Amino acid sequence: MLVRTVIRSSSATLVLPFLIGFVFVALGDDLSAWVTAHYWPSATGNATFALPFVGPACAAVAAWEGARLHRGGVFDQAPARGPLAITVPILLPVAAMGLLGMTAALLTAAAAADVGIGLPHLGITLVAAGVLLANTLVGHLVGRTMPGVLAAPLALIGSFFLNAYPASWSTFWLRHVVGGGLDSCCSVDTVIDQRAIVSGGVFAASVCLAALFVIHRRGSTIAVAAALVFTAGGFGAAGYIARDLTANAVQPRPTSALICDGNQPTICLWPEVEDRDMVQRESRKAVALLKQAGIHVPPTLTMAAKPEAGATKLGIPTNVRANDVPAGVASGLLTEPPACAYKDEPYPAVVAAGPVAAWLYTTAGEPAQAVAGRFGPQEAALAQQVRKRSRADQLGWYERNMKALRSCRTQPQLTLSEDAP
Repeated sequence: MLVRTVIRSSSATLVLPFLIGFVFVALGDDLSAWVTAHYWPSATGNATFALPFVGPACAAVAAWEGARLHRGGVFDQAPARGPLAITVPILLPVAAMGLLGMTAALLTAAAAADVGIGLPHLGITLVAAGVLLANTLVGHLVGRTMPGVLAAPLALIGSFFLNAYPASWSTFWLRHVVGGGLDSCCSVDTVIDQRAIVSGGVFAASVCLAALFVIHRRGSTIAVAAALVFTAGGFGAAGYIARDLTANAVQPRPTSALICDGNQPTICLWPEVEDRDMVQRESRKAVALLKQAGIHVPPTLTMAAKPEAGATKLGIPTNVRANDVPAGVASGLLTEPPACAYKDEPYPAVVAAGPVAAWLYTTAGEPAQAVAGRFGPQEAALAQQVRKRSRADQLGWYERNMKALRSCRTQPQLTLSEDAP
């Protein structure tokens, strides 16, 4: 069959414009809302948010095409070509439709991230392609068993359930088996965990191979039974690989990619940061202000996910503005809450978290209006009152309340009267 004939006669050709329009219009905001600027893995991962929608579209269209072949009795005759040689050309436009739909999602995410020239993450891309192909082949098999008017909606609904719902379940490994955890990739200091890639790839490959075997053997009982066993084995292997993964399948990004410059402090930035000179300049200003207030600042500021000993986190995005750099410096100096803060236990110092952070951010040089918007007007007003006291009083107030924030029992001392010499 000629390529133009396949394209002209395929229902995928009619569905494609609607699918791309759905991706741009209905999913555009979700695809671009949480993307990390200038970071290709983030753009690629966020694009997979469209996978639970594009995959079911492939399944439904493939089911319709499968029903057409079944209605025409193609496989009941004695065709000159084998079952796969007949089926593959029919499903190629469907697979192409899915790939174009995911390309639209990737372009939307990449445009929001302003990634520039580069390539999407290969592993995430391969898993997404495998999921689309698996949906297409399984949808086709559904269409081979019933009329298209029933097969298409059944394939659409069933595929959406299997692709979308595992991501909402508390059993985390299930979402990674179907590629549902890839859209959490990635902040600039993380990379996708390879176990999520392998898990999704193994299950998608097992489904594809099982479906192809059933098609090749014309849906015989033995072939179906063997395909179910093979799919179950792939599912078990994929689940075993993903068994220890959390909801967000990411790992710290290797620090070898950091670009470090200067000393006292040394500032280490990811290459995706827009204006490194500005960040270094503003960071040193913030460090100088904090040291003037008596705050100890480690000799290294780093954007690494897990700072090493003698370093503190520089919490800034890749497209940071000058006014936001002091907040990025100050945020790394805040203490981690104790265990009681994450449980249903008393934590009296919780009321000090906002005022202490507001004072620290203000001291680092963040504008007062930004501090009020970040922590609230009352917290910002208290921080400004503390800032009017002497250097020793401010430092004492800060150290007392920071000590309380590290404890589950210590009461904070926020009132200025208690700060009097």
